[in-house]
Amino acid sequence: MPPCPVCQSAYAYEDGAHLTCPECGHEWSPAAGAAAAETVREYRDAAGNLLQDGDTVTVIKDLKPKGSGGVIKQGTKVKNIRLVDSDHDIDCKIEGFGAMSLKSEFVRKV
Repeated sequence: MPPCPVCQSAYAYEDGAHLTCPECGHEWSPAAGAAAAETVREYRDAAGNLLQDGDTVTVIKDLKPKGSGGVIKQGTKVKNIRLVDSDHDIDCKIEGFGAMSLKSEFVRKV
């Protein structure tokens, strides 16, 4: 069985004409699963450099996070990023702010 295209779980099972993931609940057809595996999303920073999990990036402009009184200053280094497939491409931890999501268009790879 192919792994789940959303969470990469190895516990996917066949449910009639579809495949189902018990961990995230995603359902897909076997043909769509093969097509999804072929299309891998590329994440690029503001300068067009390819980003990968674990990279270190620098914030290129001052960012004011919602619900926080502070500002993430331009030039702040963010280590060990994790790329996710959502509205904000990067999950990370920033000293003084904690866990946060950033858009790849506001960072530059170091």
